[in-house]
Amino acid sequence: MAAEPIPHWPGRMIGSVHVRSTPEGPAEQAVFVHGLAGAATNWTDLMDELKDTVTGHAIDLPGAGFSPTPADGDYTVEGHAGAVIGLLEHTGPAHLFGNSLGGAIAVKVAASRPDLVRSLTLISPALPDLLPRYGPVRVACAAVPMLGEWVASRLRLIPAERRITASMAMVWANMDAVHPLRLRDAIDEQRRRDDLPYAGEAMIGSARGIVTEYFRRGERSLWRQAAKVRARTLIVHGRHDRLVRPAMARKAYRTFPQVRLVLLPTAGHVAMMEIPQVVAAEARRLIGETQLGNAPLPS
Repeated sequence: MAAEPIPHWPGRMIGSVHVRSTPEGPAEQAVFVHGLAGAATNWTDLMDELKDTVTGHAIDLPGAGFSPTPADGDYTVEGHAGAVIGLLEHTGPAHLFGNSLGGAIAVKVAASRPDLVRSLTLISPALPDLLPRYGPVRVACAAVPMLGEWVASRLRLIPAERRITASMAMVWANMDAVHPLRLRDAIDEQRRRDDLPYAGEAMIGSARGIVTEYFRRGERSLWRQAAKVRARTLIVHGRHDRLVRPAMARKAYRTFPQVRLVLLPTAGHVAMMEIPQVVAAEARRLIGETQLGNAPLPS
């Protein structure tokens, strides 16, 4: 049995969103953005690994975790990016991390507000890929008008334990590696969210937001935005990712101007939760290169 995991970091409202932060320490700041159906707690262990390098702030996106619904009802990727920008304006320029949907959001932020992004770390970012996979197809179905609401209402009839176990089996390379306390935390959180009247709306709205981005064309498309990112970028992919094709890492490597690619042979979709020590080591390297300024970014 692995050592008992640390408690989740304490949170507070900053503006319109709930944010979990490590104790004030290093001058360097970092902001962490979770994926669809995730929350700030997805970053607990990575933030612990990095707490001597950066002061970390993990956002609950609007409608997720402990954040209320957005006042304007905007669950688009650009709407979520606005919430992240609001946090960055509070923290000052920071090293930005994003996983899955959070990776897409982070790309929008880095492209539109380079003054706020010191470096960019993307873990299995949800960048447009129109080849069908089981996980993305489920997201697309949830985004269909009326069908999404019907699916959400039916899912609520399934016990939280079954839903969480199925979800973790999808995003972790090895479900057996999930610590029982983390599994219990996730189930308790799912039960809490089941009692929130807006939980289904937030999930469906965010799913529709990322599907819209997959089909967007022109200068505002995510791949065009990625090409505009000026910050040094680290792309982390797990070879056992069932949601984002690891092959998309090659396109990302060709697209971002200053990029280093890391493929992890034992990880799935949430490497920062599965092997936080490894992801932290790569992130520290990027942060160190950013601080040096002119250091090369090797492939």
